[in-house]
Amino acid sequence: MTATGADQEAAGSTTRGYWWWGRRRSVALDVGLALVSALECGLEGVEFAGNTGLPVPVGVVFGLLAGSVLVVRRRWPIVVVLVSIAMTPAEMGFLMALVGLYTLAASEVPRRITVVLAGMALVGTFIVTYVRLRQTVAEDADFGPGDWYVPLVSVFMAVGLTAPAVLFGLYIGARRRLMESLRERADSLERELSLLADRAEERAEWARTEERTRIAREMHDVVAHRVSLMVVHAAALQAVAPKDPAKAVRNAALVGEMGRQALTELREMLGVLRSGDALVAPAAAGEGGRTVPLAAVGQAAAAAAAAAAASEDGPRLSELEALVAQSRQAGMVVELSVDGELRPYAPEVEQTAFRVVQEALTNVHKHAAGAKAWVRLAHRGAEVAMQVENGPSDAAVADAGLPSGGNGLVGMRERVLALGGVFVSGPTDAGGFRVSAVLPDTSASPGA
Repeated sequence: MTATGADQEAAGSTTRGYWWWGRRRSVALDVGLALVSALECGLEGVEFAGNTGLPVPVGVVFGLLAGSVLVVRRRWPIVVVLVSIAMTPAEMGFLMALVGLYTLAASEVPRRITVVLAGMALVGTFIVTYVRLRQTVAEDADFGPGDWYVPLVSVFMAVGLTAPAVLFGLYIGARRRLMESLRERADSLERELSLLADRAEERAEWARTEERTRIAREMHDVVAHRVSLMVVHAAALQAVAPKDPAKAVRNAALVGEMGRQALTELREMLGVLRSGDALVAPAAAGEGGRTVPLAAVGQAAAAAAAAAAASEDGPRLSELEALVAQSRQAGMVVELSVDGELRPYAPEVEQTAFRVVQEALTNVHKHAAGAKAWVRLAHRGAEVAMQVENGPSDAAVADAGLPSGGNGLVGMRERVLALGGVFVSGPTDAGGFRVSAVLPDTSASPGA
């Protein structure tokens, strides 16, 4: 037999289990119904004993025992209905029949069993009512209704004692199943929302990490090259100041110019970051002084990164000649060769290509003092390639003592791979070092 689950119909505080009950309220309700049903059947057992010739105590005890079966309605609803059907000829257990049919219809018992048992209760009630009513009409000579009276009243009685309980039980069972379905759906949605929130937080953290990496890369590319040249010129200035004051003045002017260029590029970067902060500031100072969510910070950081990457004020490939000239002024021997016709590329492609050459030359200043360098740029059909190679360092040239953080090659690789390009670096057979990169021309790609 299947439990009805009626104790789960309404929310309430649960306690330890009492056999098949889950709450005290369910125990009190079923025990109360069983007591009322036993009392009813016990009173009806007096008439039953008189009609059958049994001793009255026997009829009362029989009624009490039969009526108390209602206490197991949640655990065995079919048993309760079968007992009520069996007691129909004795005209006992009306409350038990109504409650039993309701419990059966509201339970998880298969519908075909519910229909069969409800039909048996309907037929049994109709037969008993028809027989009793026909006897009553036959005994009352003054009351002479038509032939339609007894069948019609019997039908009304049978339907009235079975249909309302069954229909109400079906409604309560359907409502309970709907509530359980909605509760499960709400729990599922809550779990999905929790997962989405976790993923959003992960994406925000990823955006923040990417933005920090981008800022560090930009700061490294801007500061490292300019400051490296400034250190080289400062060392040369210190060496030639006593011997050639005119050259010392020129070197000092170059140091000042490079410092101003570095400051200009830093201001441009900070301007992009400040514009991104301005987008976040109104939300961060929201009503009641509440702070902006971390996801919003990550989105703003991603927006700032995109704005910086697409900035039109960044370096261009047309400025490579000036970049090489700065290295020559610092004393490096650099040869620049360009294959193919110069053409405009997407801003991020030109900026990345410029930064690769810039960082490669900076590494030559740091690690190969006095070495000769070759810068090669090739404009191909759907890509642009660049290569910076240097020979072995000259032992006769004093090292400028530039520090190295080991982030130059990592930053170049990240820039190139982010655009779908190819990056290769490594020592040469001649004892030098070579950096090569190929970037796709995104402005010429389909759908660009």
